[in-house]
Amino acid sequence: MGNFWVSFCFLFPALILAMHAPISTAQLPPSETRILFQVQKLLEYPEALQGWTNWTSFCYLPPSPSLKIVCSNNSVTELTISGNRSSPSNSPKPASGRFSVSQQTLSESFSIDSLFTVLTKLSNLKVLSVVSLGLWGPLPAKINRLKSLEVLNISSNFIYGEIPSSIASMSNLRSLVLADNLFNGSVPDLKSLVLLQELNLGDNHLGPEFPSLSNSLVSIILSNNSLRSAIPSKLINFAKLQQFDISSNKFLGPIPSFFFSLPSIQYLSLAENQLSGALPMNISCNEELKLVDVSHNLLIGKLPSCLASKSSNRTVLLSWNCFSGGNSNNQHPYTFCHKEALAVKPPIKSKESSTMNLGLILGIIAAVVAIAGVLGLLILVIFRRTERRRGEDNKFDRPFADKMPVRSSPRSNIDARRLTQTMRQATLGLPPYRVFTLDEIEDVTDNFDQSNLIGEGSQGQLYKGWLRDGSVVLVKCLKLKQKLLSQSLIQHLEVLSKLRHRHLVSILGHCLVTYQDHPNTASTVFLVLEHVPNGSLRDYLKDLRKKEALKWPQRMAITIGVARGVQFLHTGIAPGVVGNNLKMENVLLDDSLSAKISNYNIPLPSKGGSESPLSGQDDHLGSEIAEKEDIYQLGVILLEVITGQLTTSASEVNELKLQLELGLAESASQLRSATDPSFQGTYAYQSLKTTVGITLNCLCKDPRKRPSIEDVLWNLQYSIQVQEGWTSSGNLSTQM
Repeated sequence: MGNFWVSFCFLFPALILAMHAPISTAQLPPSETRILFQVQKLLEYPEALQGWTNWTSFCYLPPSPSLKIVCSNNSVTELTISGNRSSPSNSPKPASGRFSVSQQTLSESFSIDSLFTVLTKLSNLKVLSVVSLGLWGPLPAKINRLKSLEVLNISSNFIYGEIPSSIASMSNLRSLVLADNLFNGSVPDLKSLVLLQELNLGDNHLGPEFPSLSNSLVSIILSNNSLRSAIPSKLINFAKLQQFDISSNKFLGPIPSFFFSLPSIQYLSLAENQLSGALPMNISCNEELKLVDVSHNLLIGKLPSCLASKSSNRTVLLSWNCFSGGNSNNQHPYTFCHKEALAVKPPIKSKESSTMNLGLILGIIAAVVAIAGVLGLLILVIFRRTERRRGEDNKFDRPFADKMPVRSSPRSNIDARRLTQTMRQATLGLPPYRVFTLDEIEDVTDNFDQSNLIGEGSQGQLYKGWLRDGSVVLVKCLKLKQKLLSQSLIQHLEVLSKLRHRHLVSILGHCLVTYQDHPNTASTVFLVLEHVPNGSLRDYLKDLRKKEALKWPQRMAITIGVARGVQFLHTGIAPGVVGNNLKMENVLLDDSLSAKISNYNIPLPSKGGSESPLSGQDDHLGSEIAEKEDIYQLGVILLEVITGQLTTSASEVNELKLQLELGLAESASQLRSATDPSFQGTYAYQSLKTTVGITLNCLCKDPRKRPSIEDVLWNLQYSIQVQEGWTSSGNLSTQM
């Protein structure tokens, strides 16, 4: 079924092309012939356009998968060119786990503006398809000069920036395919495109709101973006809609019941979102509905009969929700979905009357100010008393729930829990990503004073510094080689701004300095990094004289944080970042003992886009191997956390692994004897057993048999749920 789904996605645009492409019946005038030669030059002579001469009869070239030119009435009406330059999501990745952008894009001298300036001179063009050609740069607004265009396909390139709003004026468009690029920001209002039947914006960075669209659409594909909203109820009016794919976003709230019975709906993919709640039992399904994929959401309850019944004509994918009854296979427990839904639930916006009397507003404001003054004094008194008490308390005496990345399920009031979580998340916020000037970097580091130098390597130095607001930061200096192409660097710097996560040492900004006259170095990038002062996980396990031993729940919370950081690196940005040098000393702990991964593989090339300055991987390893190597390294961290033993060689890892395997196979007492004695009495045996099991899977010698990061995270979350239930039942001092 997966292959059928993919085939449908690619067949639909082909059908659109076939329906609107006439047969060549003309000879081109010299002006349009010159335009085609200009396109050949601007595209840097791709393989599909080679062999052209002054005697080439363009209107009668035999069509091929890589080139099709159709003419009518002495004009080009269709131009279809396909290349072999890999797109952002399909590029082969080197050992660092990232594709080499400079090898896949057109050269530094390429100008996307010049290309579309030339293309818009083909005034009668109805079909334009330029796919996998390595185009890069922002899509020019002048594209709307192609007034007759009915089909536009520029997928699988490296086009970035916002989608120009001028596309909304291309009233003849029937198919718009911008998939598999680097577009970001909001989608412009496309409601005016009333003839549009196909819209494919998948595999970009668009969001957060659902776009405004015409209800004439037959196919809507918005998968793998950054959309975060409820599914809009206006889609009930999309009577022609056959295919709807919003998978791999962050859509919230319930699934509208009308979706399954839309008059024309056939394919419905809502997988890998944060959709929650129960499906109404009385919904009906369109008889033509062939595929429903709601897997990897937060749905609960039972399936309605039209989805639960087994039908040879309909495939229903529903794994990794919290469905009950006969659909409970491959499901999370109910508490998982309940907890996660609370965490992602959007704030409720109050509706205030716009006609409220001005005098009443002023009165309310005055009352609020007066009350706020009284409350402010009370809060100040309470705060000072609390601070005095906090200085006397050991940090490990604080409630454990306040330090855990994975929330427990206390029996207290739900609203109070949500308020606490919201306040905590606010404190974890980072300042907006920004581009620093060199003067600011010099100011931060006190002109790179040697007393602030805390590390030095082959690529540059690491300095401690202070922003003007007093925040402590780290400044990493990376020297880039002269061969680096500027557009490659721009695209890599764009990726840097997305490396911000609560379980990463996040990048706060950068400064790029170019030295035109330097013989060896073209430029230097200064990265401003978050500073984590509380030491590493290795420090906590190595020297118990200085730090209190971490109990089992604390260790679980830390490892879940590490797994979430790895998951973000692998899947949270495109392309994913692998080869991340995961080890104990690179897991830092903040004041609340939340894990932050440092020294991960920052996607910044140093030699013409072919190498990362922080990459430690063999250049011949593929991205899959590099990803599985991350899983192995995560397994080593788990192994050391469980046993309390720090390893320095593969043989030590194998020895500890063997001890856990024997303990797991023989008896509970044998497994306990292989664990760190400092956390004895603080864990549920089933929690330990689950963690040991996934650890051993991570350490499998065959990389292909190692689990995905999602599987690791799920098992760790299940383990801590078991631990929470055990702790809440009063078993903290005894073992099961």
